Amino acid sequence: MRRILSLRKDTDGSVAVEFAILAPVLVAMLMGVLQIGLAMQNYNALRSVAAEASRYAVVQRQRSATLATSGVETQARSIAVAAPYGLKTALLTVNCVSATTQRVSGATEMTLTLTYNVPTFLGFIGIGQIPLSYSRPIFVV
Repeated sequence: MRRILSLRKDTDGSVAVEFAILAPVLVAMLMGVLQIGLAMQNYNALRSVAAEASRYAVVQRQRSATLATSGVETQARSIAVAAPYGLKTALLTVNCVSATTQRVSGATEMTLTLTYNVPTFLGFIGIGQIPLSYSRPIFVV
């Protein structure tokens, strides 16, 4: 009986047991913060790619009278997968469409939409790819 009472007061392994219970939660939270940082970096990359593709569209229009939306899509995709952005081609969708009604007379309006599925390393807690989307209007005179 004394032995059982002495075990109740013994706390030598309690810290290890508490850490074993809380460690998965702490690791998941740390990885979640890293995943959010990766998603923010990818969203900023989408914004920068859209800005560079818009700049390309304006320059191309100044060089020639025609500007195809497919050329803007191709350029945006090539910018996105190259350094410094390095987005994965299989996870990226680029869509550029001309507006049906032009809001500014004398200008051509297009809308560039970039969609990216951020890869995740949180599958072990049930979180899949994070979809991001960014749209930008392009006005070319």
